[in-house]
Amino acid sequence: MNHKFLLSLIIGLASFNFYATAQKKPNVIIIYADDLGYGDLSCYGATKIKTPNIDALAKQGLRFTNGHATASTCTPSRYSLMTGRYAWRKKGTGVLPGDAALIIPTGNSSLPSIFQQAGYKTGLVGKWHLGLGNAVEKDWNKEVKPGPKEVGFDYSFIFPATADRVPTVFMENQLVVGLDPKDPITVDYKNPIGTDPTGKDHPELLKMPAEANHGHNQTIVNGIGRIGYMQGGKLARWTDEEIPFTFLTKAKNFIEDHKQEPFFLYYALTEPHVPRLSATMFKGKSELGNRGDVILQLDWAVGEITKQLKYLGLDKNTMIIFSSDNGPVIMDGYEDQGFEKLNGHTPAGSLRGGKYSILEGGTREPFIISWPAKIKPGVSGALVSQIDFLASFASFFNVESKNAIDSKNVWNAFTGKDQKGRDFFIEQSNQLAIVKDNWKYIRPSKGEAFYKLTHTDSGNLPTAQLYNLNDDLGEKNNLALKYPEKIKELETLLSSEEAKTR
Repeated sequence: MNHKFLLSLIIGLASFNFYATAQKKPNVIIIYADDLGYGDLSCYGATKIKTPNIDALAKQGLRFTNGHATASTCTPSRYSLMTGRYAWRKKGTGVLPGDAALIIPTGNSSLPSIFQQAGYKTGLVGKWHLGLGNAVEKDWNKEVKPGPKEVGFDYSFIFPATADRVPTVFMENQLVVGLDPKDPITVDYKNPIGTDPTGKDHPELLKMPAEANHGHNQTIVNGIGRIGYMQGGKLARWTDEEIPFTFLTKAKNFIEDHKQEPFFLYYALTEPHVPRLSATMFKGKSELGNRGDVILQLDWAVGEITKQLKYLGLDKNTMIIFSSDNGPVIMDGYEDQGFEKLNGHTPAGSLRGGKYSILEGGTREPFIISWPAKIKPGVSGALVSQIDFLASFASFFNVESKNAIDSKNVWNAFTGKDQKGRDFFIEQSNQLAIVKDNWKYIRPSKGEAFYKLTHTDSGNLPTAQLYNLNDDLGEKNNLALKYPEKIKELETLLSSEEAKTR
């Protein structure tokens, strides 16, 4: 063999694997779905829909059966993920309007700041929904701050809130993308502004009808009635069908740009949150209607990320964490035939409840951690939560965290070395529940026992509820009257946690 050719071959192979060996710290990617249920993936038992790319991730990593978001709605769960604190400790952390101020304290530790301390480049791509700026009345026509940068992200490409709320624009590093200075943006969540048609006045312009009591009858953008009023920014407004490709491209660009150094990427997808408008290549592919189609779209995006990592030689030393911000919802303001096309699919699996609910279907999520270099494949029943990423990574990197008082170091559980995880966990909807040793206590609460708008069991009862999740994961047998001492024990623990320093 020609020696020069052999030398060139060796150099080529070495350079191909350089990125995987150049640094020992793992790259970390959190892929965060929106309104995805415990039963929405085939690796969690779904039979009416196939999610091969997420299944492959679960097969090569740890699939958790007791992994949780902290709340059954998006903003409080994302707040806990970023801060290591339960959202119920802070007022104003409910589901935010699109013009809300930043709710993450800039003086405390955040998940991305932990990675920055450890020498990582940090990036955010996707849904934010944690507020921007210091005031509700903000100028969208210049850099809006504080925002992701001020809480620890070196780079961000986001939309501000949710796909069903204005402003319907992308923001890169806190500047609106594609904004024409001659067509400035104004947003108002109280009063109609501008001359754009609204869903209320012009339902004939809508791609899909909407329930007025959800607020989806205000400014129409891309044929969809949104929550809130918006004028201006015509060239900057996105179309729903382009969102997955745009976010995926930006996520892949961030990985490519930082392949020679350790990076942390928070990739927050919008699927299967409403409005569910998939790209054309996924329309009708699931046989479960729009919601099923966008789940296939989500699975495809996961596959594209894993392919890129493998191509770059980064797959072995990259930790991918996959989960969702809260449980599933079928009808959430748009009439997209979600129920008519379920076809026997059960989005929450065997769990009761879903989005907005205090029952397990509200916070128990798909929860997968893959790190081929260090984590052996398997299934774990350890009690873990997204709130624990902050303390666990801080411990792994040996850096200090500040004021993340609810985050626990469960690194051994995350890596498969411990099957217990947390000692206890608090769940949030419009009331609180606590889980300890698989006993779940739900406080008495007012409100509907069944949410008619979303067709979901809420878990609201005027009396206490107690469930043994070992025997009754579906929370059907209330044992409160049988075990009053257990109620007292768990209420005492819950009250003591509420009283902790804020």
